[in-house]
Amino acid sequence: MAQVGTAETGRGDAGRPATDSGTRRAGIRRLVHVGARPEPWKRGPVLAALALLLGLFMLLHAKIPNRVGNLGSLVESLLPWFGLFIPVLLAGALWRRSASAVAALLLPVTVWLNLFGGLLGDKSHSGADLTVVSHNVGADNPDPAGTARDLAASGADVLALEELTQQARGTYEKELAKTYPFHTVQGTVGLWSRLPLSDSRPVDIKQDVGPLADTKPVDVRLAYNRALRTTVATDQGPLAVYVAHLGSVRVNPRAGFWTDSRDRNARALGEAVAAERNERVVLLGDLNGTTDDRAFDAITSQLRSAQDAAGDGFGFSWPAKFPVARIDQILVRGVQPKSSWVLPSTGSDHLPVAAGISW
Repeated sequence: MAQVGTAETGRGDAGRPATDSGTRRAGIRRLVHVGARPEPWKRGPVLAALALLLGLFMLLHAKIPNRVGNLGSLVESLLPWFGLFIPVLLAGALWRRSASAVAALLLPVTVWLNLFGGLLGDKSHSGADLTVVSHNVGADNPDPAGTARDLAASGADVLALEELTQQARGTYEKELAKTYPFHTVQGTVGLWSRLPLSDSRPVDIKQDVGPLADTKPVDVRLAYNRALRTTVATDQGPLAVYVAHLGSVRVNPRAGFWTDSRDRNARALGEAVAAERNERVVLLGDLNGTTDDRAFDAITSQLRSAQDAAGDGFGFSWPAKFPVARIDQILVRGVQPKSSWVLPSTGSDHLPVAAGISW
């Protein structure tokens, strides 16, 4: 009896692979049969068209004109978020059982991954020679002393601050003095450093334009200056560091995406970087825009993003409570980004951003 049972069990075990294999073959035949039928390909033509339009929209974003309301720049500022339409369209395609819509979604998926797939992984490495941090501390920051202490504890060797007010400047200088013996403040931007600084000066980014601009005294113009350049003395040689806070942008029904002052500042800053003789350059600051925006071509053609090269994820920095865009940038030339990350929130509406660089 035991031998009979064993034989029956053996036949059952031997039969399972055949059954599983037959099930798989039957499933494949059903899929081929369904795919060969015209009905699934006829369903969901609107969904298929929307999927193709989405893919072309992202693929040809650089061709979207800025003539009407700076639409091209607005789209590029939010470009990663257009990927959210992909799962929505996929859900619709599956609900409609539309083979054509599913096939059409291959285009936007491929385009999005080509544009942003490299940001999905962690590209950071250890071994940085210098840590730099940039933070728009916010003019309405209710706790500048706490913000300064948090930044001093970040481990930064070089710390750039933007949107400094006259009222808060003394607080930052007092709280950061122990950690950073060297600093320079030029208008509303400043740089604090563990290493010596030299050749510190404001950078004219055309913040003040018009017939009366040249008639204003230097001290008046310096009060609202929004960019500086200095040299940090490192063990590997001099490092040119720029700190900038470009003009704000606005979205309204009449003007659309208003970026006039920011774009003017970006062009002027690009000219200043182009004239820089030092091969090693770091740009820190609130640029009020993402590096995907064509408005920064004069800058991004010379400098590369530390976040793109060595970050983990998109590194969104604004607004602090629910970040949707990285408008606070660390861009470099002549040095190697080793890591890039976003620091915890402070009393500002921006998050601080950090990067480790080496030679």
